[in-house]
Amino acid sequence: MKVVVLNGSPRRSGLVSRMLDEVIAGMPEGVEVERFFVHDLTVRPCCGCMKCRSLHRCVLAEDDAHRVAEALRGADALVVGSPCYWGGMSGELKVLFDRMVYALMEDREGGLPVPLHKGKRAVMVATCNTAWPFSVWFHQTSGVFRSLREIFRWSGFRVVGTLGKGGCRKHPELTAREVSKCRRLGGKLCRA
Repeated sequence: MKVVVLNGSPRRSGLVSRMLDEVIAGMPEGVEVERFFVHDLTVRPCCGCMKCRSLHRCVLAEDDAHRVAEALRGADALVVGSPCYWGGMSGELKVLFDRMVYALMEDREGGLPVPLHKGKRAVMVATCNTAWPFSVWFHQTSGVFRSLREIFRWSGFRVVGTLGKGGCRKHPELTAREVSKCRRLGGKLCRA
């Protein structure tokens, strides 16, 4: 089994990164994991030409978005983590998904989208600084999940689990319960 992990956090040792590490630790031995730190990738923004829909590839010069798209095509599952910015995912992660539309879905003649990853599983983790219960009331981590679910729904991924952590400024460490939840997500993702 091959799993692609997209880390939308700019911090390699931040909470999102640690949560993703625990998800990976919960996966059974023998699972091939390919990790991408989105902040370190070189990705030009989408120019909106829509050529990728008919060509099934992006017409912009080769960059890391093409490499991630190829990794996704060969993957069996996807793990995405992002801190919350303005109630949504990080901007660099959004730009990456914008550039990979052709690898996630295609259009039929009538304009209906066709998912290209039907039957594949996905897991999402997110963090925010807003303290509980305000993080729930103001849809902070749920905003990240909502935007990622929209992408996954049109590309065919089935979300098997999510984990959001609010109040990260006040509580910058993972609790034993959160570590256990992350590991369970990794195991759930890889179950046949």
